[in-house]
Amino acid sequence: MIIREFRPNDLRRVHEIEHMSFSNPYDVNILKQLFDFGTGFLVAQIGDYIVGYILFWIVEEDRGHIISLAVDQNYKRQKVGSKLINTAMARFIDFNIYKITLEVKTHNKEAVDFYKSIGFKIDRKVSNYYEDGSDAFKMYFNFFEDTEDIDNNHILDDIDK
Repeated sequence: MIIREFRPNDLRRVHEIEHMSFSNPYDVNILKQLFDFGTGFLVAQIGDYIVGYILFWIVEEDRGHIISLAVDQNYKRQKVGSKLINTAMARFIDFNIYKITLEVKTHNKEAVDFYKSIGFKIDRKVSNYYEDGSDAFKMYFNFFEDTEDIDNNHILDDIDK
């Protein structure tokens, strides 16, 4: 499996994964606009087949945000999501971003447990966050409480383990 930058010809497959993963998937045009805007956009590929993707960006000078992470149902529990999020986290570190946030549906136990296993913590619950009226957990990950004098290479070594 390789993790690589999204390319426009990946859009159809990414949209298929988006559609199979979420009850209210992003429209294909939104995914393209996010790419055109310069959002971090990575795909996981096995052979010539895209099996997952992650969208992320820097929302403030010291905070990154995971917009979306999805893995083809047939490739779950094969470390695809972990490799995608670890690669995104390494990109954040490259830009001295040490706090990462995301939202996840409160009833999506599989996703909540996945993020908790990586070290994300629940910050708070937000009622009616999603279009369908579902509640969300706002979750966060802090590499450090104090980001002074950080050795980025040491962090990258830890992420790769």
